[in-house]
Amino acid sequence: MPKPHRPYRVIISGGGTGGHIYPAVAIANQLKAVSPESEILFVGAKGRMEMTRVPEAGYKIVGLWISGLQRRLTLDNLSFPFKVLSSVRVSHKIIHDFKPDAVVGVGGYASGPLLYAATARKIPSLIQEQNSYAGITNKLLAKRVNKVCVAYPNMEKFFPAEKLVLTGNPVRSDIMDVQQKRQEALLHFGLVGTKKTILVIGGSLGARTINHSIAAGLEQILQAGYQLIWQTGKAYIPEAKALEEKLNAQDVRAFDFIRRMDLAYAAADVVISRAGALSISELCLAGKPAVLVPSPNVAEDHQTRNAMALVEQHAALLVRDAEAAEKLVPTALQLAQDEEEQKRLQANIIKMARPNAAADIVNELIQLIK
Repeated sequence: MPKPHRPYRVIISGGGTGGHIYPAVAIANQLKAVSPESEILFVGAKGRMEMTRVPEAGYKIVGLWISGLQRRLTLDNLSFPFKVLSSVRVSHKIIHDFKPDAVVGVGGYASGPLLYAATARKIPSLIQEQNSYAGITNKLLAKRVNKVCVAYPNMEKFFPAEKLVLTGNPVRSDIMDVQQKRQEALLHFGLVGTKKTILVIGGSLGARTINHSIAAGLEQILQAGYQLIWQTGKAYIPEAKALEEKLNAQDVRAFDFIRRMDLAYAAADVVISRAGALSISELCLAGKPAVLVPSPNVAEDHQTRNAMALVEQHAALLVRDAEAAEKLVPTALQLAQDEEEQKRLQANIIKMARPNAAADIVNELIQLIK
């Protein structure tokens, strides 16, 4: 029996998107698994999705008054220096009151002020970078923190080489065993076991290009005899539901947000997805044949870089955002019909999975505390 760990006090900071929040929660869950008495506090940005998602996962969160710099001149930009100063001051108070043994930053607005304050007090600190192209907050923090856990090799161009640890991205543990959940998944979504299912996910906030491409090709998908699980994001769900009604589409399940992603993966034969770091890590663990549509609206086009890491290993297919209207549905239908290609992609994507990412990050964290 491994010796139980003493309780730790840890602050986890960051958020803004599911790609930051879910790894943060996975790290917290793993810490609780090895040290159940540990106290964990999250620090996020007021008004961002972490303020609801983190409490749903069972953790306490405190919000900072912080946002990112806009590329154009806005009132938000003028208030940015005041937000940073206010957030650093509040972060110092949070740290003084909570007295953490260590802090973790996962990227996003809130991790900057919190980790700046923590490192100023020489508290052991670690950041986790999900993408193949490092985010600005993490690049700025890298010189100050003790360790940088990354999901991709060759990250020395962004971070000091001596601080790097290749861990992969932590994902929700329920994604690990989706192969066993197919029957439960079909029941959950009310799907037919004799038909193939295409799963469409545009990230936690939805993806306009993917939604429009699926809407335009929906009749084609249904005529080909496939079922569809479609996560649209909040903004597009009324249009998706109206289309579903208009076509009397019995084989479409449209949701603004899917809480049971494990069951969505379990039901899917083919997945259409953005190429955010978290989505890619989940696809690798779920072992699903995928058509990736990288978002063009991200820093340094990092989603294309994420996708190419798979495409070069023949572990996924790529359709560029600008070509999605024309090529996405035909590419997905061709993949759904080609079982040999599905098997090839599946075998290659599974090789790229890093199922122990959360455990490896928590081990690094505990070593820092010790």
